[in-house]
Amino acid sequence: MQSRKIATLLAVAGLTLAAAACGTEETPAPAANPSAGGSAPAAAENAPVTISVGCQPPKTNPKERAQWDADVTAFQAKFPYITIESKDAFPCIVPETFQAKLAGGQMEDLFYVYYTDAARIIGAGQAADITPYLSEAPHFAEIRPDVKGVFESGGKTYGVPRTNYATGLVYNRALFTQAGLNPDMPPKTWAEVQDAAKKIAGLGAGYVGFGEYSAGNTGGWHFTSSIYARGGSIVSDDGKTATFNSAEGKAVLENLRKMRWDDNSMGTKQLHRWEDLMRLMGSGKLGMMIGAPDVVQAVNNDFKGKFEDYGVTAVPESTQSLSGGDGYMFNAKATPDQIKAGLKWLEFKFLTPGQGQFDYARNKADGLPTGLPLTDLYGSAAPGAQIQADREANANVPTEHFAPYVEGTKSVTFKLEPPKAQEIYAILDTPMSAVLTRKDANIDELLADAEEKVNKLLAAG
Repeated sequence: MQSRKIATLLAVAGLTLAAAACGTEETPAPAANPSAGGSAPAAAENAPVTISVGCQPPKTNPKERAQWDADVTAFQAKFPYITIESKDAFPCIVPETFQAKLAGGQMEDLFYVYYTDAARIIGAGQAADITPYLSEAPHFAEIRPDVKGVFESGGKTYGVPRTNYATGLVYNRALFTQAGLNPDMPPKTWAEVQDAAKKIAGLGAGYVGFGEYSAGNTGGWHFTSSIYARGGSIVSDDGKTATFNSAEGKAVLENLRKMRWDDNSMGTKQLHRWEDLMRLMGSGKLGMMIGAPDVVQAVNNDFKGKFEDYGVTAVPESTQSLSGGDGYMFNAKATPDQIKAGLKWLEFKFLTPGQGQFDYARNKADGLPTGLPLTDLYGSAAPGAQIQADREANANVPTEHFAPYVEGTKSVTFKLEPPKAQEIYAILDTPMSAVLTRKDANIDELLADAEEKVNKLLAAG
């Protein structure tokens, strides 16, 4: 997560939503949020403008921080009338404060968001309509339609994607070897995951075979990833009814119950949030977890892991894969000049092949891991082909460690997160945490209760 750096992704952590999300915002002035369509309001050409931008890499990640700062310097040299005020936050979203800051108008001019929150933010009028200004970011037009669509509503655009991902199974190759497992043949079935987890947990005190989230909305997020992999769904196609109280949903929880209580392969500490499993994976004590390839990057960069120790494969027995990501939206109070400047920055830093986040030659020179099979923003469009070629030419990681993921995800269908994702994830944290903390947890009752709550949430509109 990383994704959801995840989190990442992503990342990948979730948001705890406050009641203030609905109906409390003042309507932005037309010049600040030009949602009426037509041409962009007039703005002074090259007038001095300052924009605050969220999600600057933290000081604990000095190489990526230095790259960000260097890009700011280069950007401001190219556009001397624009001043960028970088806002350092790690993680970039804190569930307990994000919604309150958003509702209170305290977010940056250009703020970082997960895909899961874009629709809600748009619906609440908490982001500016940037449609009239998109010519400031020429590469935006070439982004995959399904990815751009995350930030679109009613024919208008409210944000720009930064990354997107599909989930897989991240595993510690070094622990596989120690446990007598073949790291070049990662599990393809959940029975094989269970067997590997038991062997890794048997290495000694503190070793965890398989880790899972169950707090801060991350439990519901991973429940969604797992039920998708089994061919199930969270809500009906029309978004009106919960559908997770199903054979697939029960299989997800029963699998975790077995590993936690029968096999004792998940450790005694539970209620994990995003950073908890990342830290455990970085310590060399965790064998496997669900995550996108950028989990490995975060573990290497931020949690003291050794990049060569990890591999990624497809989620076992998967027919679908949860696809998500992150991006940037503009404060509803942002001026036209700030929106135009912000789009120029996003084009410079996140959308242009060969520079910013796609400067793989720089990443390699700086000793950052390069060559991860991250899902591309552009698909088969020309920028995507150039980005992939640059990534392969500058790879400094053992790309063979990710070959099972690349091959395995070729046959899966990408599926976006459900509507009202974060609210649903908060509800689904309960069955996930119950199964992992109570040996006598009743799976049928847990799913039925969650189903009732989600149906009420969906009915509320």
